[in-house]
Amino acid sequence: MSRIGNNPIRIPAGVTITVDGDTCVVNGPKGELRQHVPAGLVYEQAEGKLVIKRPDESKPMKARHGLVRALIANQVSGVTKGWQKVLLIEGVGYRAAVKGRVLDLQLQYSHPVNYEIPDGVTIECPEPTKIIVKGLDKQQVGQVAAEIRAYRKPEPYKGKGIRYDDEKIQRKAGKAAGK
Repeated sequence: MSRIGNNPIRIPAGVTITVDGDTCVVNGPKGELRQHVPAGLVYEQAEGKLVIKRPDESKPMKARHGLVRALIANQVSGVTKGWQKVLLIEGVGYRAAVKGRVLDLQLQYSHPVNYEIPDGVTIECPEPTKIIVKGLDKQQVGQVAAEIRAYRKPEPYKGKGIRYDDEKIQRKAGKAAGK
């Protein structure tokens, strides 16, 4: 079993964590995040660290313990540094541009694809073939990036489509010439 839940969460200067009932609120220099946390865990703050303890050693409680620790650590990281995902567009004529609160994608469909940018997320296009998704909430940033990528997933023959910057596309060989 993972022992992630036993690691204390370091609280940087300027960040406050309050756990009230089933809600954890993290305030920091970049903003505020709220997260539902399951009941039954004990939260102790001391000397700039938050320690989460579980009341028993049952398997569901151990899993919940690690999950809650990871969620709160992601919140702390989000309000201090923020999260970002970088998407790259490959293909002739494929491009992106931000127009107000809409991401305009040209992906060789018969129509442009307009993606409404949700609240809490900012999208930048420093180049027509690069999209940067930024935000405080790690889950929301990842979800927005996945929705954008789903409009044109990279195909294995030429690699055309939208991919993450650290994603490697496994290429396939094309048709072999006849003998």
